[in-house]
Amino acid sequence: MRIGIRGAISGLVLASIIVSAVGVHLLWWRTAQQVSQTLATTINEQIVSAVGDELQSITTEARSAYIAVRTLLVEGVIDVHEADKRKFVFLSQLQAQPTISWVAFGWPDGSFSAAHKLGDAAVEMLEIAAGEAKVRIDRYEYTAGDVEFKDRRSEDTKYGVTDQQWYQEAVRTDAPAWTTFTRHPGGERPAVAFAGPIDVQQKPQGVLAIIIELTRVSRFLSQLTVGKSAGAFILDRDGAAIASPDAEADELHALKTDHPLFPVAVDAARQQAGYEPDKGEPLRTRVVRDGKAFEAVLTPISFPGWSLVTVVPESEFLGPVQATIRKLLIGLAFLIVIAGLLSAWLAQRLIAAPLLKVVNEIKHVERFDLDKVERHPSRLSEIQNLSGAIADMAQGLAAFRKYIPADLVKLLISEGTEARLGGAVRPMTVMFVDMAGFTGMSERLGDRIIPLLSRYFDAVSAQVQSHGGTIDKFIGDAVMAFWGAPKANAGHAIDCCRAALACQRAVRDACLNDDAGRPVKIRIGINSGDMLVGNIGSEVRLNYTVIGDAVNIASRLESTNKQYGSEIIIGPETRRLAGDSISVRELDRLAVYGRAGGLRIYELLGMAGETAEPPDWVENYESGLAAYRAQDFDGAIGHFEKVIGLRGQDEASSGMIERCRQLLNAPADSGWNDTTVARVK
Repeated sequence: MRIGIRGAISGLVLASIIVSAVGVHLLWWRTAQQVSQTLATTINEQIVSAVGDELQSITTEARSAYIAVRTLLVEGVIDVHEADKRKFVFLSQLQAQPTISWVAFGWPDGSFSAAHKLGDAAVEMLEIAAGEAKVRIDRYEYTAGDVEFKDRRSEDTKYGVTDQQWYQEAVRTDAPAWTTFTRHPGGERPAVAFAGPIDVQQKPQGVLAIIIELTRVSRFLSQLTVGKSAGAFILDRDGAAIASPDAEADELHALKTDHPLFPVAVDAARQQAGYEPDKGEPLRTRVVRDGKAFEAVLTPISFPGWSLVTVVPESEFLGPVQATIRKLLIGLAFLIVIAGLLSAWLAQRLIAAPLLKVVNEIKHVERFDLDKVERHPSRLSEIQNLSGAIADMAQGLAAFRKYIPADLVKLLISEGTEARLGGAVRPMTVMFVDMAGFTGMSERLGDRIIPLLSRYFDAVSAQVQSHGGTIDKFIGDAVMAFWGAPKANAGHAIDCCRAALACQRAVRDACLNDDAGRPVKIRIGINSGDMLVGNIGSEVRLNYTVIGDAVNIASRLESTNKQYGSEIIIGPETRRLAGDSISVRELDRLAVYGRAGGLRIYELLGMAGETAEPPDWVENYESGLAAYRAQDFDGAIGHFEKVIGLRGQDEASSGMIERCRQLLNAPADSGWNDTTVARVK
């Protein structure tokens, strides 16, 4: 049977009066005796829980980083000997996982490569070649969310990766394992490593290690609120410090053990001869030092031989507690009767009705109808604060609409889709938009590029959303968007083409100019096909996105615009799905970078019915393309020259003329085909 909030509050008030009247005089004298143990237990449980969660988070991040890097290596996405790609992957993992200190790889011949975090402001790449006693160190600093190279130096080193405990343990067990150690290329620092062997095509390549320096744990301990003057420490079985509260500890600053309660924690650990940290049973003890008494609890944690030691001064929770409780309970015994009578009447008026209004606002938040959330005044500050907090939460969530598509969130909520890993393969269309010349422009403008970039993103984002697309992410100056999910859309290819042309017009109408006063141009790549769409990422962070071969092709087509002097290139499946709804010219048959087979690629000129019939130069170009494929290179040159004569300038025709002349000068063999192979991304 369910009861309303009015009846529940009234019943609770009446029950509290009865229970309090009977029990107040029986419990007060036992309270003072139990306060010490209760508070110490509560504080210890909170600390153990918080530290356990943090260690779990750290180990999860380490495992996730290991799996991510290992997958790239084992699946052949990158080769362990490709220094540039290896550096990119290692640095990106350090940037994405805040608790990780090192991403390292060691080869059986003694070669060593690692990315090392230097606090929160910089990272360094270390390289040791096989048989050399020198380490090359490249330093990078974080700038505007990215890493920027600063300097390079070389140092003498005696560090041998094959001598390291984590390397040897991974080789011995032939499986990923946790190892505690202290030796690093730069000196001695306590750390843990999750390391495992890497085999590519059943051939051993070396050992990959994700390393966490324990100064990160010390920083976390400094952020814990442990009573007013209590402390939490992680010690080994001999009482040596693993982690101690230190707000400045990181990869650059060594751990300091100057906390006033650290000696007490060490005494507690060393005085308990029968305590075994590996057996999993916590031990409570009382320590007296310098005439002051402390309550200490030693709790084993996940790493062998480690204990979490919490120390609470007895003076923190005893003091005047006993006398205060005695007086308070006697006074409450009289006041509770009067207060109970008033509470039964006031509960319905002051609590129930406002709470019901607050519940309705929470339902608005649940449905992501954030614009409907209102503040409700109340005579009770808690309820008013609760209402205000819900309104502030709605306002804060509303701000995230600039980071995530609100319509997508509403749809996922309405369909009951949980935020967990998984997805499905669907026919969809994906678009990549990029600003031409952005790299050089950003170098010249520095932070002055931000207003221009913002206006560019505003123009593109508005057109994508108005044409039913979902913005996946911003990648530097690139915009990735897709059509056909989470809501099915049979016309996804047509809508995407229409959006691309609208983006082109919007950027032009926005009058965006580069630092030289020239109009900003954009390049767009579009492709359709079966894609995996869904929640993709790790257990700690998900992204609703699309992946697959069709997505990779779209990205390649965007950069292919440079080669042909075009602005919008679409793939063959998009051309087929859009059909007569669009006006195009076929550019070439292209094997995009990283893909063997050739694809017919098309330049999107406009939407059918919205533009005039295709101009004569399109027919001439396609006639030239047909002659080229028939190996009539002289005829093809004639057609392409007509295109240039009609347009004044056409980079695609110029490129085809050059290709034809090369084939006339150096005829191809009998195995020639018309597929152009892209050499760069």
